[in-house]
Amino acid sequence: MKKLLFALFLLAATVVSAQTPAGYKVGDLAQPFNLKNVDGKTVSPASFPNAKGFILVFTCNECPYTQAYEQRIIELDKEFRPKGYPVIAINPNDPRAVPGDSFEEMVKRAKDKKYTFPYLVDETQEVARTYGANRTPHVFVLEKSADSQLFVRYIGAIDNSSESAKGASQLYVSDAVNQLLAGKPVSQTLTRAIGCGIKWKTM
Repeated sequence: MKKLLFALFLLAATVVSAQTPAGYKVGDLAQPFNLKNVDGKTVSPASFPNAKGFILVFTCNECPYTQAYEQRIIELDKEFRPKGYPVIAINPNDPRAVPGDSFEEMVKRAKDKKYTFPYLVDETQEVARTYGANRTPHVFVLEKSADSQLFVRYIGAIDNSSESAKGASQLYVSDAVNQLLAGKPVSQTLTRAIGCGIKWKTM
């Protein structure tokens, strides 16, 4: 049964839904958002007044790819939150399609895995559509300007190994954030996100 479920997830990851939005391009000005966190509070980029930018990750509970990347997301926040680039995780999946991605299950997972970052629910899927997310995980590195506007500096995968951190030879997100912290332009601004297709609402 587990093998069948994993095969179905793999199939979903290879199919781009007709509902997939166009979204932002690198260099675009990103609009702020306000979403409910697993603690019941509303979180937005303005909740982090001292942040220099954000590692925005569209993710979920159930996708095997997000589970494979979960510890790496935790490590990204551990490394870069003190430097001004905290992780903000957003679950855009329709829980009617994947009950394990319900808000109640999000609360449980965040507690069990001891998330140090917000895990927000995108109930209307408006934020995912605005950004153009189509996979879980799908990362957008945002840089905050002096007037607190957010600009997209990187879009894509966390690294080049969807199976394990040990297999990664290119650390796309880490490299992008380190370059921004050093005042340099991001050398690789776009990669292909590998993961399960977002489960869009049909009604």
